[in-house]
Amino acid sequence: MERNLADIRREYSLQELSETSVAADPFVQFGNWFDEYVSSGPIEPSACTVSTVGADGAPTSRVVLLKGFDDRGFVFFTNYESKKGRDLANDSRVAMHFFWPELERQIEINGTAQRTSREESETYFASRPVDSRLGAWASKQSNELESRDELVQRFDEARLRFNDGEIPCPEFWGGFRVVPEQFEFWQGRRNRLHDRIRYQLANGVWKISRLYP
Repeated sequence: MERNLADIRREYSLQELSETSVAADPFVQFGNWFDEYVSSGPIEPSACTVSTVGADGAPTSRVVLLKGFDDRGFVFFTNYESKKGRDLANDSRVAMHFFWPELERQIEINGTAQRTSREESETYFASRPVDSRLGAWASKQSNELESRDELVQRFDEARLRFNDGEIPCPEFWGGFRVVPEQFEFWQGRRNRLHDRIRYQLANGVWKISRLYP
């Protein structure tokens, strides 16, 4: 069925953004916007798109859940043997993108990914619901699967294996911390004259500049 997408338009007018209104520290600015977004009542406030580059040079994007951030970086967890895990082992460069339509905002973060410490991974893993921990053991993430029945069988086998006892964090599972080198904060404005404020790290100092929309 043919769809006319060209006529789908929305005027952005909620807020504005300037070099003087943002925080000097991009981590502080992110935290301010994140708190505002959580207060707006979204379904999944920590969802973000993570883009990586494979060994063949092809980019791949997927949505993950942000599980923590501070001035060291932004943390998510995954199977290290998954597509994104293999990509990051080959090329640590990564882009994170947050789209918050309720506030007419986007944030892009570019940097490099480093594995979190084993202690951090184990601590977070232990905080997950039991079935999520079993699911981590059951899933050969990103590998081909013959049928859903096979996945359910592996899940049931994991449940029997651990028999309601301790479920350890698999060696192939853990966190990545994205250490930013650049942030961009985007605020929708009228007439598509959007505000774009970029932070670039140079010699340990964040330089703030405005970009054309």
